[in-house]
Amino acid sequence: MATGWAGDGAVQDQIDATISDAIRRARSQMPRGPSRRHCEECEGEIPEARRVAVPGVRMCVNCQQAHDARQGDSSGYNRRGSKDSQLR
Repeated sequence: MATGWAGDGAVQDQIDATISDAIRRARSQMPRGPSRRHCEECEGEIPEARRVAVPGVRMCVNCQQAHDARQGDSSGYNRRGSKDSQLR
C-alpha cells in the first residue's frame, strides 16, 4: 500500500540503504596493513596478543576506546525516516 507520494516498499528501501551505508562506513574504518608495535596516539607498546587478534591495529586498547567513544557521538544515522521512529 502506497502512502502519499512514496511508492510501495519505500520505507524498507530507506532502512536497507541506511544499513548498507553503516556497513560500508564500518568496513572503511577497519585497520589495514601491518600492525604497529607502538600506539600512534600515546606511543605505548601494543601487546603481541592484540597485534595478532586485530590485524592492522594502530592503537592500544585505551586509546582505541577513547577514539571509538569520540566516533560514536557522530555516527551519521538518520533515523527520522525510519518506520520505527515515526511510530513513537
